[in-house]
Amino acid sequence: MDLNGILAITGKPGLYKLISQTKSGALVESLVDKRRMPAFSNERISSLKDITMFTNDDDIPLQEVFQSIFRLENGGDCISHKSDEKELKAYMEKVLPEYDRDRVHTSDMKKLFSWYNILNANKLIDLEEEKQESQEN
Repeated sequence: MDLNGILAITGKPGLYKLISQTKSGALVESLVDKRRMPAFSNERISSLKDITMFTNDDDIPLQEVFQSIFRLENGGDCISHKSDEKELKAYMEKVLPEYDRDRVHTSDMKKLFSWYNILNANKLIDLEEEKQESQEN
């Protein structure tokens, strides 16, 4: 699973795939509706590869959290981001028991589960890197 070209843009819903760089930012394509649009350099653009989740010990890359959900759901979709707070927290407990309950807010969980379902619908989640690591060991 390569999350380098998958972007989250502050203030815009969903996830975007980087198409190309431009002078003033980037050209991106929505993973939800496939529409292309410019993302300007003054917008806060984050690659999913660079995002981590707070835990009680070290922060865990988002990719590992997605893989944990993928294993838990046997490749299917996860809980809806529109579920109530209790359900979201209970599900997060299953996915990442060591998550930091003080720093990971319900809004973060909603975003995580929404992003997972978008990536899964686009078949962008797999356990390939995990398989390669186990073969190397």
